[in-house]
Amino acid sequence: MMDNLRTAANSPVLKIVLALIILSFVLTGVGGYLTSGTGSYAAEVNGQTISRAQLEQAFQQERNMLQEQLGDQFSVLASNEQSMKQIRSQALERLVNNALIDQYSRELGLSASDEQVKDSIRNTPYFQTNGKFDNNKYLELLNRLNFSPDVFAEQTRQNLINQQLIMAFSDSEVVLPGEVKLNAELLLQQRTVRLVTLELKKIQAQQEVTDKELQDYYNLKKDGFIAPEEVKVSYIKMDAADEIDKVSVTSVDIDTYYEHNLKRYTQPEQKKYSLIQLATEAEAKVVLDELNKGADFGKLAAKKSTDKFSAKNNGEIGWMEEDSLPEEMKKANLKEKGQISSVIKVPNGFAIFHLDDVKPQITKPLSEVRSEIEKTVKQEKAVDAFYALQQKVSDAATNDNESLVAAEEVSGTKVVTTGWFDRNNVPAEINFGSVIHEIFEGNLVDGQGPTGVNSDVISVEGDRAFVLRVDNYKPEIVQPFEKVKEQVTELVKRQKAEKQLQVESERLLAALKEGKGEQVLKDAGIKFGESQVIQRTPQNNALVDAVFALPQPKEDKAEYGLVKNSLDDIVLIQLDKVTSGVISEEQIKGMTDSYQNEIGNAMLESLLINLREKAKIKLGHIE
Repeated sequence: MMDNLRTAANSPVLKIVLALIILSFVLTGVGGYLTSGTGSYAAEVNGQTISRAQLEQAFQQERNMLQEQLGDQFSVLASNEQSMKQIRSQALERLVNNALIDQYSRELGLSASDEQVKDSIRNTPYFQTNGKFDNNKYLELLNRLNFSPDVFAEQTRQNLINQQLIMAFSDSEVVLPGEVKLNAELLLQQRTVRLVTLELKKIQAQQEVTDKELQDYYNLKKDGFIAPEEVKVSYIKMDAADEIDKVSVTSVDIDTYYEHNLKRYTQPEQKKYSLIQLATEAEAKVVLDELNKGADFGKLAAKKSTDKFSAKNNGEIGWMEEDSLPEEMKKANLKEKGQISSVIKVPNGFAIFHLDDVKPQITKPLSEVRSEIEKTVKQEKAVDAFYALQQKVSDAATNDNESLVAAEEVSGTKVVTTGWFDRNNVPAEINFGSVIHEIFEGNLVDGQGPTGVNSDVISVEGDRAFVLRVDNYKPEIVQPFEKVKEQVTELVKRQKAEKQLQVESERLLAALKEGKGEQVLKDAGIKFGESQVIQRTPQNNALVDAVFALPQPKEDKAEYGLVKNSLDDIVLIQLDKVTSGVISEEQIKGMTDSYQNEIGNAMLESLLINLREKAKIKLGHIE
């Protein structure tokens, strides 16, 4: 496979340096490739700017999609600071990935036309009713996810380009049907077992404990029975979403943004090329002579080109922009549709290029992108207003450090006062790591109680912020034995039960392996259940792992094992039979296609790792 990829990589168009591709196909986070920086942008990728507004829009899209999927449960996720940070990080990672793939695709000349994007959207099953495109369904989904048509179209375009890359990679790999069949038979293998569960809860209920055992356990584990410190706080909440309705966008704002970002709405001139590559200059000159005499370029490319990647498509290598042309193609200096180059030296031989078509530069008119720009400018203004509000509140909280009255006045938001809570039971609205740290680890309390000062502004997720003070404080204390005696009793009983269960299960397993298990199980008052068939997929748990770790039974003699389940019960296993998986020729073909696609996706992920390692990615202002 790697030889095939390297052959494709050395073509003058597909200069894919895959020698550095690592075996692990797991993408690392964006943060590992970012250098710190400042500025009004969220990130720069090889000089290409990702604005804060773009990140905010991508973040909101991620939130909207999750909210659509999770429904009412989304509020739990939204109240967790780490989850929101992860969503924002994923949004930034997606934008960086898109920028890298877009830049690389331009180098390769890969693109998706407006017509291809329209066809993809129109052929999406979700948008169809009775086999026809349903515009109402399309608009309803965009509205629900807060996507503009332009944004959705660009994401569709990116997906189409990604698919082209995946196809390029997966087409170079041959998956043998025999290999697929063997893997499938192992994957679909079935094992017939009988199980019996030794329940920890039953053994725990039978345990007896003395007061001395309880007191000794408490004395030994006293530090585990501490009542945590508790506080009451007052706080002011600021939300960037609240600023959206307070800002306005003028025609001048829109015009200015359009003029300053004209490149974003301009599609440079594109040229579509074809290629014939030969091993020697002499062979190339013979082919060029045939072309000059009127031979069909596509037919010659398919028949004679050594560049197999393009030969499959009659030599076509796609649309490219002038800035992304390899040096060899720049030397061809093709200007007019239908023009053929001379013989040109390339890394793997000699090539002849053909200019198939030309698309002139197109700039979208302001009228076409006005609504998109208005939304972007509004988001940028709202973010700026949010930062300005934070500064005002910070100044007020600092100048009047004995209460939140002044901060309340400038924020226009009422102060909220909580009841008692500890760090493990924080009210949902302020349940963020940075807020909890400020309350319990900052300078708002000391050994004597509240210090009586206001916090500085605490930003969370980039779209919410708080300023707060601690009103009252209770230090942590060791709870007395009598208060936790019931809890200690259950812990001691469980400890004794776990030891007894371990000894008993190992005794029973040894007896089963010696062929004496039937009487031992009878004496214990338990027996194996009915036979059941266990498959390796789609399950993924300790029992399945234990069952498939057992050796196959020999001469109709069962194999035995044990495993602890999620309740800490012990499950004894009797493995009676192993049946190989059965797969049809049609299923083999389907799985082969699936493997091909998985390989393509894995190679695309590896390409992204490679691109990131080489890229200059600088982190700007993301919160």
